[in-house]
Amino acid sequence: MRRNSLVTLVLTGASFCFAYTMPAGAQSQTTPQSGGPPMSEQQPRMGSPNGPMQTPSDPMQMPVKADDQKFVKEAALGGMTEVEVGKLAQEKASSDAVKQFGKKLEQDHSKANDQLKQAAARDGLTVPDTLDSKHQKRIDKLSKLSGEAFDKAFIKDAVKDHQNDIREFKDESQNGTHPSIKNFASDAIPVLQEHLSMAKSLKQSNGASLTASANEQFAPVGFVPHN
Repeated sequence: MRRNSLVTLVLTGASFCFAYTMPAGAQSQTTPQSGGPPMSEQQPRMGSPNGPMQTPSDPMQMPVKADDQKFVKEAALGGMTEVEVGKLAQEKASSDAVKQFGKKLEQDHSKANDQLKQAAARDGLTVPDTLDSKHQKRIDKLSKLSGEAFDKAFIKDAVKDHQNDIREFKDESQNGTHPSIKNFASDAIPVLQEHLSMAKSLKQSNGASLTASANEQFAPVGFVPHN
């Protein structure tokens, strides 16, 4: 009896020592009763407990910045083109209204080109001083026309070009990163919208006349600098 009791005591002690020396990691790896992942794999979500889950640094939620240097280049090329096209209209158009509109384009965009150079210089950006082949082709195409054919092509070109300009200038004014260029774009939008309104008026009248409001003032309004 004493021998059996002694054996039982030894085995009980060994079991206790084995359980005591068992690694802590092995003891903690348990699966919740709900059948979910181990507690060590349950990571907290960002945001409030009752709010939607947020993903940090999600590129789809980041604001898209405008390419200021690209805008400066395109605005300068477009502005120089408008000046040359305006000169052509004064020479080749058959309608006095189209000629007057061409003069306004030349005056307004000449002023705008100077203001763009000043804004770009303040922000350290480069402004092209010569036209590229793409914009030169636009001028060459119109230069081959005259009379009513010129009027029709010129007006169509003016509507399309100013619609594109307004869209690009709005994008720069909202998403640009250089303050002087953003201000230039913002200040230019009202004048571009006026040009578009006048071009549409000419299109509706087949180049014969402008609306009273559009024809009221042909002196260059100019791109008023941002204060």
